[in-house]
Amino acid sequence: MAEIIRMPKMSDTMEEGVIAAWLKKVGDTVKPGDILAEVETDKATMELESYEEGVLLYIGVQEKDSVPVNGVIAIIGEKGEEYEHLLNGSSSPAETKKEESKPEAKAEEPVKAEKAEAPAEKIDTSSINATVITMPKMSDTMQEGTIASWLKKVGDSVKSGEIIAEVETDKATMELESYEDGVLLYIGVEAGDSVPVDGVIAVIGEKGADYQTLLKAQQGGAKASAPAETKAEPIEEAKAEAPAAKAAPAAPASAPVASASGERVKASPLAKKMAEEKGFDIRQVNGSGEGGRIVKRDIETFVPTAASAAPAAAASAAPALGQESFREEKVSQMRKVIAKRLAESKFGAPHFYLTMEINMDKAVEARKSMNEISPVKISFNDMVIKATAAALRQHPKVNSSWLGDKIRYNDHIHIGMAVAVEDGLLVPVIRFADSLSLSQISNQAKSLGGKAKNKELQPKDWEGNTFTISNLGMFGIDEFTAIINPPDACILAVGGIKETVIVKDGQMKIGNIMKVTLSCDHRVVDGAVGSAFLLTLKGLLEDPVRILV
Repeated sequence: MAEIIRMPKMSDTMEEGVIAAWLKKVGDTVKPGDILAEVETDKATMELESYEEGVLLYIGVQEKDSVPVNGVIAIIGEKGEEYEHLLNGSSSPAETKKEESKPEAKAEEPVKAEKAEAPAEKIDTSSINATVITMPKMSDTMQEGTIASWLKKVGDSVKSGEIIAEVETDKATMELESYEDGVLLYIGVEAGDSVPVDGVIAVIGEKGADYQTLLKAQQGGAKASAPAETKAEPIEEAKAEAPAAKAAPAAPASAPVASASGERVKASPLAKKMAEEKGFDIRQVNGSGEGGRIVKRDIETFVPTAASAAPAAAASAAPALGQESFREEKVSQMRKVIAKRLAESKFGAPHFYLTMEINMDKAVEARKSMNEISPVKISFNDMVIKATAAALRQHPKVNSSWLGDKIRYNDHIHIGMAVAVEDGLLVPVIRFADSLSLSQISNQAKSLGGKAKNKELQPKDWEGNTFTISNLGMFGIDEFTAIINPPDACILAVGGIKETVIVKDGQMKIGNIMKVTLSCDHRVVDGAVGSAFLLTLKGLLEDPVRILV
């Protein structure tokens, strides 16, 4: 007897799972203990084990698609066994046939219309040897992605593990890897265009597979098939006019570079951007990446010849004096998310600000002494992170989040460190900062900062912050206010250390003063709580030996 396989709850917080990959296909024999699929949960990618024996009759969820806990994902039974009644909620095939025959007895036009629509609502794609590729969710805040460039074109062979495109997310430019073997049959998104998470971007399958039917099924049946067909026509026209499309791409800013012979030059978006900024002719650069692809290190080590550098310099000449000019660029995914999240924070959370001066004389001396024996160079920012973590341990109400109908007080301390990058701002996280030494904090801060600037951060590097620090002191900024980084309740804005005349014991003297401003969400943190936190932080930095205890 056929059995329905449902999405199990694989963690205490799991609400839905994403089928990362099917390891069995329809028609395969399955035994208890066999791994059916890999499921991506909110915690990790886990294996879905079969507890049934039989043949895989039906797959209800395509790879990269999500399904809620207890949702139907597959059916296992005997070969040739009818299973449609299980999907319809009937107890046996006979009941399904009775239900299908009832509408025939009534010759009313509305019923006929429903019968006409019924086949389109459920399109059988089991015989189509092709897979729809959708936009994966590459970060916890990602809502859409932009195709920076396609590394494969329609008709190219694709193997599992090959990179088919580069996707610009709100955090970084990441590579889109294929998990399928076959031919790239369809491209649904042009380079430079955006598509929401789970939106269709391509189809991979065997040559000649009926991918249009697959797209109709993906769109959800008869009501969605009309737009799907309309959408597919321009792509067919584009394929018919392939030479013209290569000559005039839709998005010049992110279009593939062509060599003098007309062949495409493989280069990452970062490499293209660096070459443009340096005035290099990217066609002169030799690629060291996979398949001769030009990557960042190739641009960094490239030495242009005088002949190739001269035209580039002329092309980048400044506009004539007095001539008005401007340029407009598409908003990057990172900038979109920064705008959305910070606007929500600024206008959704009632901010208030507390500023305090800290005498850094002893911190300056301590840092100089520690760097004489430390295996890594300790910065003032490292000392601020360590002191902040120690102060948060003493004031847990500051280490909290507003969750609407409840407040979360975090027992762990994960410090988010704002890092300026070319396209905006990233916040990598130093985890369990209160339990780390200054040398360990310095190592992690340098490593994460380098990854952020090189767009090499992974989701685990930027998730889970409970408090954030933004430091602009190195830019000569004395003081500033920062916008709270959700879901944190507070953010600390750190200014530069400045020699200032101070009064101590009735005498004027020169002191090293640093100003810090704490932005607080008044729904969670009150003025007295924030002030007490700053007093503790001030005491730790003015006598830094205490942060080592």
